[in-house]
Amino acid sequence: MGKSQETFNKKEKEKKRLKKRKEKQEKKEERRAASEGGGLENMMAYLDDDGNIVDTPPDPTKKKKEVKASSIEIGVPRREDEEVGPKKGRVAFFNDSKGYGFINETGTQERFFVHVNGLTEEIRENDNVSFELERGPKGMNAVNVKKI
Repeated sequence: MGKSQETFNKKEKEKKRLKKRKEKQEKKEERRAASEGGGLENMMAYLDDDGNIVDTPPDPTKKKKEVKASSIEIGVPRREDEEVGPKKGRVAFFNDSKGYGFINETGTQERFFVHVNGLTEEIRENDNVSFELERGPKGMNAVNVKKI
């Protein structure tokens, strides 16, 4: 007769493995029984009319507000009061040797860069000027600058 292939050591390892599996299953069932989750219904959240998160579902009998699609603005609203034509300002700084400076627009006090290439006549600091704007690599630049 042949010797059994299942040795004592193999039997003990199999018993330990089955015992571990059984303990793991019991722990899983205990956690499930003790959990307060209660399933999907307790995890649901709803939004009310003001956008706040609430527990109760919305009332289907309540009348909803109708919104016209044409009244919704996407993006930045258009500026209708935009002036077309030359703007006026005062030269805040101008460096003759380097050929650049800055102009503060009257009214808004926005500051615009000006280069000697954008001048139609020579300017100095504190001169009142009229100018047009052109988009440059780092923002708006004043061009066609003239003394007033």
